[in-house]
Amino acid sequence: MKNRDRPLRPGEPYPLGATWIEEEDGTNFVIFSENATKVELLLYSPAKQDEPKEVIEVTQRTGDLWHIFVPGVRPRQLYAYRVYGPYKPEEGLRFNPNKVLIDPYAKAINGLLTWDDSVFGYKIGDPNQDLSFDERRDDKFIPKSVVIDPHFDWTDDHFFMKKKVPWNNTIIYEVHVKGFTKLRQDLPENIRGTYEGLSSDTMIDYLKDLGITTVELMPIQQFVDERFLVDKGLRNYWGYNPINYFSPECRYSSSGCLGDQVREFKKMVNKLHEAGLEVIIDVVYNHTAEGNHLGPTLSFKGIDNRAYYLLDPKNPRYYLDFTGTGNTLNLSHPRVLQMVLDSLRYWVLEMHVDGFRFDLASALARQLYSVNMLSTFFVAIQQDPILSQVKLIAEPWDVGPGGYQVGNFPYLWAEWNGKYRDTIRRFWKGDAIPFEELANRLLGSPDLYAGNNKTPFASINYITSHDGFTLEDLVSYNQKHNEANQLNNQDGMNENFSWNCGFEGETEDLNVIMCREKQKRNLLITLFTSQGIPMLLGGDEIGRTQKGNNNAFCQDNEISWFNWNLDERKLKFRDFVKELIYFYKAHPVFRRARYFQGRKLHGLPMKDVTWLKPDGTEADEGTWKSNTNFIAYILEGSAIDEINRFGERIADDTFLIILNGGNNNVKFKFPLGKWELVLHPYPDERKEEVQGNTEKEIEGKTALVYRRVEA
Repeated sequence: MKNRDRPLRPGEPYPLGATWIEEEDGTNFVIFSENATKVELLLYSPAKQDEPKEVIEVTQRTGDLWHIFVPGVRPRQLYAYRVYGPYKPEEGLRFNPNKVLIDPYAKAINGLLTWDDSVFGYKIGDPNQDLSFDERRDDKFIPKSVVIDPHFDWTDDHFFMKKKVPWNNTIIYEVHVKGFTKLRQDLPENIRGTYEGLSSDTMIDYLKDLGITTVELMPIQQFVDERFLVDKGLRNYWGYNPINYFSPECRYSSSGCLGDQVREFKKMVNKLHEAGLEVIIDVVYNHTAEGNHLGPTLSFKGIDNRAYYLLDPKNPRYYLDFTGTGNTLNLSHPRVLQMVLDSLRYWVLEMHVDGFRFDLASALARQLYSVNMLSTFFVAIQQDPILSQVKLIAEPWDVGPGGYQVGNFPYLWAEWNGKYRDTIRRFWKGDAIPFEELANRLLGSPDLYAGNNKTPFASINYITSHDGFTLEDLVSYNQKHNEANQLNNQDGMNENFSWNCGFEGETEDLNVIMCREKQKRNLLITLFTSQGIPMLLGGDEIGRTQKGNNNAFCQDNEISWFNWNLDERKLKFRDFVKELIYFYKAHPVFRRARYFQGRKLHGLPMKDVTWLKPDGTEADEGTWKSNTNFIAYILEGSAIDEINRFGERIADDTFLIILNGGNNNVKFKFPLGKWELVLHPYPDERKEEVQGNTEKEIEGKTALVYRRVEA
């Protein structure tokens, strides 16, 4: 230890992590480990990271928390830990003090992992595999944690508490920080693909003009590029491989990684909030980048493997893997649960995000093995005065037994509705769908969510997401084309419920192109006239293609980045999407907070929703139980049966929605009244009024929406 002007102090056991205390000119360090025998704090110089400039033994221990106050340590200081203890993999203990460890509570990390055999706790190539012990130091390969200055002058008036967008006004735009702006030629080159680029005036104006309300960012917590990808010359583009739950990913920072990424992230959120836009982040608390028993030792595994991960109770050398990545975080351990909750609160209170989308959220409900929706994690969220007030969205499945949990999450939660996605895709592909199932999806999936005080807003409706085909590819490819991933095209979903309009891939055939343009419009008209929360995949509005790749997780290149060179066709489609969003926002009948009942309300002569047969009569029990690729229904705007915050009863126009997903024309008799065409899938402008009792042929593969102009 070097000589100090002021002595080390025991410090305080809370909060965990590195906390700079300006008035005391020093930093308090706290790390959890219940099975360690010794902990060392390592301080590094930015110019020399292959060995620490100072090694400080952390001797003060309060329960399972090791802590020390180090005077003179200020923001931008690099640090890491060595943790000592038994190396007994067969007992789930993997302490190796030769390995430099990232602080799980680090608020910033100064770079990316450099892969080397020395970052593994065991000897790579040893016949005993992970039972062997590697004695090499790996300081120069491991990114270091950074002490940060948390101060920031917010001007957003804490958006999520005071100005948050209500669910019934929410339109989600799922987007990747880098891909969104990497190819924007009208932005300075140094901010393309960064937090600053996303929050530039140019891109905020774009988002506002499009009409979305909520930006959902793909993972921005510090993550690792898997070694097998780096060996192939690829990167983990999506980011679902976290190594820290507090630090914003430094590769998206235009200003540096010595804590500057924290300020840049805050600046981005602040600017989006000032523009009235929400920020939701995609979080991955189900697993970490340390993999299984043959994975590297980067942080949690070397700090307390037996606490942080779910291990096989019959052989704790091995991990329970409900995520397909090698490990599962152990949320049944109080300190691990605390870390996740502390992380969530940090992103809300310190970084001002408005909510979270939880990747493979069923894994968070596993206590020891089975999925339990009454698990401690959900109870803790529900009672938390902060977290219970933000938007919570689950990807309601994992890869383990019983992991598909669509419709089963607690009432505070919304869910990605995979059944909606598949049903609507199959319908427009031309499959005959059970009438009852299709009707349920269009009305917010009450068969899945009604009950437990849930509303239609429990259903996040989407046609496409980052995971799978883009909208352009959904109508252009029958098969996945993932060759660029170098996994023999064996990755990604095999069943995409897609239809290429008769030709696989890009074409100059005008008939095929017009078919695809129509299909895209059909799909989005369906999305924005369905009850529930619509989610648009970023780039779908400008025809973004991944060349048929339905699993572009490792394509940090033009395959994934937005191409902003828009021809007339793409500009026209973007305008259509914009008009569709504004139409949706203008009509509360598509955004009801209660489920349609199919019954009369307030003594009105008509039902709130009426399902029709092609002959114009009301659908009967036989229709309800049949399979169909044609559906028509009336949403009665005067029967919304809701009151706004001013105490005024909400009313709207009445709409007739006609969806013909089959290839053949269908003769349809219009209900009584006069009906004006307001939405259609044709690129040209069309005006039409239809009198009631008129029989009209509805073209195959056509979505039409009419507004009643006369009763």
